Amino acid sequence: MTRCTALLLALACWTAQSQAAGLLASLDRSQVNAGESVELTLESTDVTQFGKPDLAPLQAQFEVRGTRQVNQLNSLGDSHASTRWIVTLLPRHTGTLAIEPVQLGELRSQALSLQVNASPEQDQQAHLEPVFIDAELDQPKVYVQAQALLTLHVYHSVPLFDDSSLSPLQLGDARVEQLGEARTYEKLINGVRHGVIEMRYAIYPQHSGVLQIPALTFSATLANPGTSQDATPQAARPGKLIHVSSAEMELPVMAKPAAYPADVPWLPARSLSLGESWSPEPEHPQVGDSLTRSLTLRAEGLSSAQLPPLPMAEINGLRSYPDQPQLSNQQVEQGVLGIREERQALVPTRTGNVELPALEVTWWNTQADRLETSSLPARTLQVADNPSLVVDAPASTAQVGPASDSLWLWQLSTLLLACTTLLGFGLWWRARSQPAVARVVQSGPSPRSLLDDLKRACQANDPQATRQALDAWARQQPETLAEMAARFVPLSDALDGLNGALYSESGQYWQGEELWRAIRAIPTAERVQAPQADTISLPPLYPK
Repeated sequence: MTRCTALLLALACWTAQSQAAGLLASLDRSQVNAGESVELTLESTDVTQFGKPDLAPLQAQFEVRGTRQVNQLNSLGDSHASTRWIVTLLPRHTGTLAIEPVQLGELRSQALSLQVNASPEQDQQAHLEPVFIDAELDQPKVYVQAQALLTLHVYHSVPLFDDSSLSPLQLGDARVEQLGEARTYEKLINGVRHGVIEMRYAIYPQHSGVLQIPALTFSATLANPGTSQDATPQAARPGKLIHVSSAEMELPVMAKPAAYPADVPWLPARSLSLGESWSPEPEHPQVGDSLTRSLTLRAEGLSSAQLPPLPMAEINGLRSYPDQPQLSNQQVEQGVLGIREERQALVPTRTGNVELPALEVTWWNTQADRLETSSLPARTLQVADNPSLVVDAPASTAQVGPASDSLWLWQLSTLLLACTTLLGFGLWWRARSQPAVARVVQSGPSPRSLLDDLKRACQANDPQATRQALDAWARQQPETLAEMAARFVPLSDALDGLNGALYSESGQYWQGEELWRAIRAIPTAERVQAPQADTISLPPLYPK
């Protein structure tokens, strides 16, 4: 039986490993120009596979220029090894090319696609130089504070040392953000293979007018040109330090359109979306439940710092406890994708339908050059009663019936009065035989001990313990906690702060001193249980 169990466990582990292992394929770029190379990365975590991937399915669409293998061992957490094959491919045609699945033993990669565009016309004289630089903008003009992409390509037909550098892009009237590290690949120009160094910048002009983009200088040292395919007389000598500069450029910057509303933030973006998520889903919420609502604003062409706070209106029937917004940026093919996420805890305070209003964000579509609005529809929460929060109500008095029953009610009232009178007389007679001083025996904790527990919880800044001690103390008061808060404003404010700490992630920063001061400062007329020591209760003296 033990051997069978061990065999089953080994078989389960082997099955899990085989499912986890695979051959993952990825491209360093989703689209290229004709004559440019692209890198296909194949990664496997299956250490039982040996050999190299079969690249034969790629030969129809691509020319395989080279393959290098990288082995990596990750010792952080669960140690695992991985092997990557980086394959340099040169497209044979333009258009959308299919990258067929690649086989490695029993592993098979997923299919990919690559968009190959026609190569733009370039200056033929510049191609005669062993090293030249080209700069281009993704659009001829841009709106103020909108994104413009500047791409620099450094072409070299001779080998270079690793000491190359590019002067920084500095603009006084614009904010500049470099998009990732430099990318390198190869490109055929007039039948000559060139190495390409690509740099991308996101530019956000801050003023309308004409933005001057200065020339950028690339510096490098030439290596041995023996392997160069450039046989022109302009080929430079090895060891020589060369400097090439891009052309100066002008970028017209347009002002905010007159059709854009003046009372909303200016948001020029390529695309913008607004989404929401709930935890848990508000299918059957009850009074007192804590619901977390997350609103996410995504804008392509804007950084997260440019995204404004989302409108949050006060909702009748909901207590709201917002958290700090989460800002992040992602680099995509079209530049920067700014993300702003706002989360808030919502606590229903009454039963029935609670209406959440619709949310709208107005923005300017820079692609279509028009005003647009992204919105979330209104939502209705059907809040049910919470049985755990129902408090037993005192018995209601009997209602007065019809006029014909009034005599019967008077008779019943007279009988009850007579009974209570006799009961009171009997208790008075019994009390005469008791001693004049008697110690009162308490069946539960004393008001003083409950108040001490509340004080210790407040001083410890523990919202959970403070809430429990506060409820225990309030149960021995003649008034409810809500009635005391309605009469004493500092107590109401302190309770709101305690509830905010209980229903949000900022509870660890709550300070209980304010609540303790409010408890101590309740007016004497409304505070029956004062912090006094346990004393001996003296019954009234009866005449002998």
